[in-house]
Amino acid sequence: MAEAKGETAPLLAREDPKGRGGAAGGGATWAQTLGNVVVSIVGTGVLGLPYAFRAAGWVAGSIGVAAAGCATLYCMLLLVDCRDKLQEEETDEPCDVHYTYGDLGEKCFGTVGRWLTEILILFSQAGGSVAYLVFIGENLHSVFSQSMTSAGFIFAVLLPVQIALSFIRSLSSLSPFSIFADVCNVLAMAMVIRKDIQLIDHPFANRSAFNGVMAIPFSFGVAVFCFEGFSMTLALESSMAERKKFRWVLSQAVVGIIFVYSCFGVCGYLAYGEGTKDIITLNLPNNWSSAAVKCSTIA
Repeated sequence: MAEAKGETAPLLAREDPKGRGGAAGGGATWAQTLGNVVVSIVGTGVLGLPYAFRAAGWVAGSIGVAAAGCATLYCMLLLVDCRDKLQEEETDEPCDVHYTYGDLGEKCFGTVGRWLTEILILFSQAGGSVAYLVFIGENLHSVFSQSMTSAGFIFAVLLPVQIALSFIRSLSSLSPFSIFADVCNVLAMAMVIRKDIQLIDHPFANRSAFNGVMAIPFSFGVAVFCFEGFSMTLALESSMAERKKFRWVLSQAVVGIIFVYSCFGVCGYLAYGEGTKDIITLNLPNNWSSAAVKCSTIA
């Protein structure tokens, strides 16, 4: 119901819920959308950034992260612009009908474009979900190895839960969980950075700043994996009650994430140097704080 727009926000409403040529925006505030944007973009790939900085150098790594973040922001904003352009071309008067990725693909490449777009999104989202389930299973098993069974069993238990959550059609109703996940991720990264700083005696001693011409492309490629959530762009924008503010909210989120990613990668590399492992949590000692970090990254 349009009157209940403050309660839920549809992910991608193709039809006009008001029934008079215009769809209302979702019910998510800018703060709720900000939480959803952060939790959509920030993923477990951040744990591999210190290793990328080790391979590329701390300066090249920072440049690569900044370039990946700016490219992601530009493409996400461009996607919204394309949707708006399509909306203007296919409607006689301004309205808020929400178009999907498939609509954009069909407009550009016809029926083949629609099917290809939908299939690629399906594989992207399914692959990401499976990767997260494997990550969660491995982390829980490593933390509670004495009291829990194999990681495969944990994966099998969590899979039905993941499938059930996929039927929730409102981003605003998920925002409290997104904010909780954001807090967990921030605390986990803060604990890792705190440990890194404690280990840094001579910050730039034997630490490479730039490891050759391919250093920036390498760090850029790793950083692109860390900026997830691209396929959630239209859903996030549609979930906002004031959709005109989405570009500002998204820009603020991406700039903040770039800064945090750079600090995380630099601190991890400066702390462990050539001993930096591919997953930074593997460098942490086996104690309660390390277990807390692993559990926090599950969120």
